[in-house]
Amino acid sequence: MDDIDVSLLRSFVAVAETGRMTTAAKVVNRSQGAVSQQIKRLEDLFRAPLFERHAAAVRLTRSGERLMVAAHRIIALNDEVMSQMLAVEFAGEVRLGVPHDVVGMLMPPILRLFRQDHPNVLVTLVSDTSRALKRGLVEGNVDLTLLTEPQPGEGDRLLLSDRLVWVGAKGGDAHKRDPLPIALGQEDCGFRAAAVEALTNAKVEWRAICQVGSLEPVFATLEADMAIAPFLSRTVPDRLAVLTGPHLPKLPRQFVNLRLPSTRVSALTKEFARYIREGFHKRHG
Repeated sequence: MDDIDVSLLRSFVAVAETGRMTTAAKVVNRSQGAVSQQIKRLEDLFRAPLFERHAAAVRLTRSGERLMVAAHRIIALNDEVMSQMLAVEFAGEVRLGVPHDVVGMLMPPILRLFRQDHPNVLVTLVSDTSRALKRGLVEGNVDLTLLTEPQPGEGDRLLLSDRLVWVGAKGGDAHKRDPLPIALGQEDCGFRAAAVEALTNAKVEWRAICQVGSLEPVFATLEADMAIAPFLSRTVPDRLAVLTGPHLPKLPRQFVNLRLPSTRVSALTKEFARYIREGFHKRHG
């Protein structure tokens, strides 16, 4: 029985997902002619046409559709085996910067998996505001950092797009008071500027409560129904409630971006960054 060349399957998947030989050639970094020959080799191997050729694009045949499901599994298994067999035994320390609101809700599964796969690596977490973490990356105080920013990072820098929501105590009435009590972070907190702008544009009277850098005093303030606060929707703890209503101004989207130094990035840092990207992709798309 003949064997299947995984590189042929990669080209097949690229053609199926892009619908064009020319675009698929760029995806797999081959010439259009080479990709066409690879598809022909697969069709000869399976003795069946895999694509219907049209002037504008190509479409999968029924045989191609059956192969598509298996192709993804074979490629994934191939990559998993290669990754395991060629894995480097990393050791040392990597310093990760994480904003206060992201570290507790989004990072534990990723950190757990990295520790299991690389038990000889010490991960040191530095939790601060995004502005402080960006400064720490430039100054060399952290090796890589996550940032919550109003603009999405380019390419693989973007980890998550999420909306800001108002959060308060379950069954509370702080969001109905006038002026509206708001728990805000420090002056350099990214969410502070977004919340203040939204409140100002909506002409909502408000007053600041609990202007601190860490989250624990904010949580205490919210649970005591003393104020409300802006949070990423994916980081709202179960003990608090997302608040809605015509009197609460809509908040903008925020983006969780990954930043590495522009130069001298270690292999360990790159490996940790890969785990972070894959972890966010699997859990949040």
